[in-house]
Amino acid sequence: MTQPQQSAATADSGEDNLVDNLIGGKRRGSDDRTLNRNPSDPADVIGSFARADEQAVRDAIAAANAAAPEWADFPAQQRFGILDRAGSLIAERADELADLLAREEGKQLGESRGEVLRASQIFKFFAGETIRNTGEIIDSVRPGLTAEMTHEPIGVVGIITPWNFPIAIPAWKIAPALAYGNTVVFKPAELVPGSAAALVDILVEAGLPDGVINLVMGPGRVVGEVLTTSADVDAITFTGSVAVGRGVIAAASEHGIRVQAEMGGKNPLVVLGDADLEAAADAAINGAFFSTGQRCTASSRLIVTDDVHDEFVALLKERMAALTVGDARAEGTDIGPVVSETQLEQDLRYIGIARDEGGEVTGGDRVEAATDGYFLAPALVTGTKPADTINVEEVFGPVASVIRVADYDEALAVANDTAFGLSAGIYTTSLKYSTHFKRYAQAGMVMVNAPTAGVDYHVSFGGRKGSSYGPREQARAAREFYTVQKTAYVNAG
Repeated sequence: MTQPQQSAATADSGEDNLVDNLIGGKRRGSDDRTLNRNPSDPADVIGSFARADEQAVRDAIAAANAAAPEWADFPAQQRFGILDRAGSLIAERADELADLLAREEGKQLGESRGEVLRASQIFKFFAGETIRNTGEIIDSVRPGLTAEMTHEPIGVVGIITPWNFPIAIPAWKIAPALAYGNTVVFKPAELVPGSAAALVDILVEAGLPDGVINLVMGPGRVVGEVLTTSADVDAITFTGSVAVGRGVIAAASEHGIRVQAEMGGKNPLVVLGDADLEAAADAAINGAFFSTGQRCTASSRLIVTDDVHDEFVALLKERMAALTVGDARAEGTDIGPVVSETQLEQDLRYIGIARDEGGEVTGGDRVEAATDGYFLAPALVTGTKPADTINVEEVFGPVASVIRVADYDEALAVANDTAFGLSAGIYTTSLKYSTHFKRYAQAGMVMVNAPTAGVDYHVSFGGRKGSSYGPREQARAAREFYTVQKTAYVNAG
């Protein structure tokens, strides 16, 4: 069994910190490498990460296939022990991993630590699922026969993850894949390879056999292309942008590969006149701007009834003025940098479009600091119409719009007037309206008097319409994607 390489979380800073791919239990370097930079200070290089070429990806798929039979038959108790130990190791190294996460992705340090601990909880949960993979025995309608329905591993799973949750999202894909006896080829986002490498190191240290997990870092046009078109991959799970997700779905489906995709949201938070406005404002700030607004469940559309619109907007502006934007690892920072210069340019472009279309923007300016980090003041756009670009397209930054509506009926109609359907929230003290909203909000997840962002590790995650494709993620629902069901008949006569 291979030993972990020097972890990206503990290695010396700079270009000399070389982090390689892991294929069949062996490290594989490359002359083609990515410098991983700190968005709080782009001059700070975290490390140099190998980029896999097409042959490396094919070799990783072959290694996963070679390891699949043994891992599928691995005793459940031993699989439990490996995943449980991985969860413990993640928790033990929470501070170290959180610092790495904040340094490479830009998430404020406290939020980074919360994400790391969530990853630990996910591995602990799915450790338990290894010994809870129950089936069903039922009498046949034919005399003398019984029917057994069981769940078996699907085989080799390609895992493609985004940059915004660089340890939690890999955890909630890798953990169930392994728990149900599958082997993995893991491609993290190029912006955040450090957290991915550190997580894989922990799984190796926890005792995962060679080839059960393979790490292939690099661009989607190379790594993703091979994964989604290989006859030797049985399933692909993807989280990322709509455009890329649709390409993954099309390619995988064409090649007969089972596919699951989470692709974004334009999530509404409805605030009615009877709401606790202080609590609603806190939730809106949390949902819209924390994690630098870089969450697919972010509260990007704030839909407010006319009777409390002005008061609510005033509360939002008051809270926005108290937020500190700065280095993700600095004490007192509420909101870290945008993840990259490209993402910052996209955010500023959408803010400009909102102004051009008649919106009034509060905030939204680039923040000057001691370093050349990608710092952006949160932006609130008021005076918008439902069809404005800012209310239709996902920005994926600290930008929220406000839509004024007459009443609950209009609020619900506007909330559902989107191509997405991931998360939706409502603030109200009315049992009538909250009950109605839970039933008729066209979203996979509905929050009543709570932020749209945030979901427990033991419940399912996923959306409707353009947000999601395929079975739900997380919790017991994950078994639907990561296993195949088998029905066997037994004639005892």
